This record gives sequence, C-alpha cells and structure tokens, in this order.
Amino acid sequence: MTLTKLTFAALAASSLASAAFADNEGRFNQRGNILIADQFNNRVIEINPAGDIVWRFGLGPSDVTARSAVGTNDVLRVGVETLISGTGAPAGTEPKCPTGCADNRVFFVSPSGRIDWQYGRFGVTGSGFDQLNTPVQATWTANHTVFITDQGNQRVIEVNQRKNIIWQYGTTGVAGNGPDQLNNPNSVEVLENGNLLIADENNNRAIEVDRRKNVVATFTIGGTANGVAFASRLADGDTLITDSNNNRVVEVNAHDQPVWTYATNAQPGSNPNPLPTRAIRLKSGYTIISDQFNHRVIVVSPDKRIAFQYGNLNKAGYGGDETHQGLNGPYDAKVLGDDTGLTWLGGR
Repeated sequence: MTLTKLTFAALAASSLASAAFADNEGRFNQRGNILIADQFNNRVIEINPAGDIVWRFGLGPSDVTARSAVGTNDVLRVGVETLISGTGAPAGTEPKCPTGCADNRVFFVSPSGRIDWQYGRFGVTGSGFDQLNTPVQATWTANHTVFITDQGNQRVIEVNQRKNIIWQYGTTGVAGNGPDQLNNPNSVEVLENGNLLIADENNNRAIEVDRRKNVVATFTIGGTANGVAFASRLADGDTLITDSNNNRVVEVNAHDQPVWTYATNAQPGSNPNPLPTRAIRLKSGYTIISDQFNHRVIVVSPDKRIAFQYGNLNKAGYGGDETHQGLNGPYDAKVLGDDTGLTWLGGR
C-alpha cells in the first residue's frame, strides 16, 4: 500500500471520514511527528513537533463505538498504516458505559480511516479464536506477525495475519509468577537477539524470555519496582523501565542497578500520583514520557529538563486542532522515524 495525497475533500468521500482526519497534504507521517494514544479521549492522534494535530482516528470522548478506539493504550505506525490497541475502558472511567466499555481489538487503520486488518472483536471479551481481553499493546514484527499483550487473559501472544496464535507466554486466564505465568502484563518488546522483554506489571518486574519460554533475565530496580508498566532495551544494553506506581522512569544496567531516574510528579502543580505509563529513549538521548494522569506527554533531556510538553499539566482536555487544547490520560507516545526497536520502519 502506498501513501496517496490526502486532502479533507478526499476524506469526506470516505464512509469513515468523521472518524479519521488528515490535515494539509504532506504533513501526515513525517519523521519527527509524534503518535499519541489519547486514552480517555478515545482516539489516536498524530501531531507535528509544534503540537498541531495532523491526523487522527476516533470521534472523541463522547463516542464509545467501534468507530473510535475506546480507552486506547497503544499506537504504532507501520509504513503508512497505524496499528492501534482498542483496550476498552474499565468501570467508572467512561460515563456512557458506567460498568465498563469493552473494545478488545488490535487493528490496522489506513490513512483514510479504513480498518484493513483486525484481531479481536469490538465489545466481545474472551480468549478463544480471534478474541482478546483488554489488549494494552501491540508490536508488528519484520516477520509480518503481531505480538499482542493480552492483559486480561494474562498472556502475551504472537499471531499471524490469518489470526492463528503461533507463540504464547503466560497461561491463559491464570495470574501468577511461576514458570509461564504473568500478572497483568503491560507490554512486550522483541529484542535483537529474538528474545522478548515483557513488562509484567503486577509482578513488579520486567523479564526477558527466550523462545523456549525460559526467563533469562529479571529486572526489578533492585527490588523497588512497583507496577512495571513498560520496559525497553536500550542500545547500550541497559533497560528503561516505566515504574508507574512509583511515578518514575528508571534506567537500569545489566545488574539491575539504577543509572538514571526521572520522577514525573516533582513539578509544582503536578498530580501527586500521575502513574506514568510509557517512556521511550530517543536517538538524541532524550526520553519521551507518557505522563498519564498529568494529562501530558513530555520530552525530557538527559539532564532531566523538560524540553517539550504536549497537553496541560494535571488538567484533562480535548480539542481537534492542537494539544494545547488538552489530552486525557495519554498512555503512549512515539516519535515517527526514531527507531527504538518499537518502530518498524517498513510497511505491511
């Protein structure tokens, strides 16, 4: 699939024109733009470095249908398509469905908003064929498979495009910390050596697992981690951990010793417990952080200065033009073209 010129008039002809939007042609999918999973606004947005919204999927916080990404936790650009995790909203977080909204889909969206491939079914919760339970993250691989962190089913699965599960770690429906067990897994990264780095959130650890399901390394920040929401392997071999319940991002070395720490709740006016969810190290050495309940995405320098902020500190909001109008619980943010191991630069 190749990128065609995108104009608002062309999108208006699409049956999903109201769900997807692209701004001036030439601004979509540019290196340096940022993809954000704007969780409680039920949308994914792409912004330029100035914070202007240049593409979006989802109708906003009032929509809890399949035309939005309800409670989205994760987004990844693959070529010109966008891989979105429709996580769903837990009870008490979405006024239109007070007992919870199930989305339970991982899907590829074209620039015009067409769903080209999907695993899982909107509104259906399960563990059978083509079923998920709270998918929080998805990773596309060079082998044209998708790793899905299927949190509610306590597993990480690899599926092919025919929707067959070809590898799994975690025993379906069983929360634990024994062999082949996870407890509320929150992300998976495919490492260069073929192993998988899994953020095992409620076990307060990140584990590196080989294809034979052996745990070859465990990271707990020296036993202090509390709610490991995300983990990523850095180029120098260190591991970057989003230690959510401790409101910090920590880089640890191979011996699980901290070498860099950033707290997201230290700024005056911050939510005391913002529960950051994602931190990705950029090629520049800066770190982009999804500071969830501070309702912002920040880019932090190695000396811990905030270089850029998208959204407003500790203030939820929504707007269709720019991030100054607000974000609501942003869960994930990735810079396009900055290959962190999470960004597959090829297409499908």
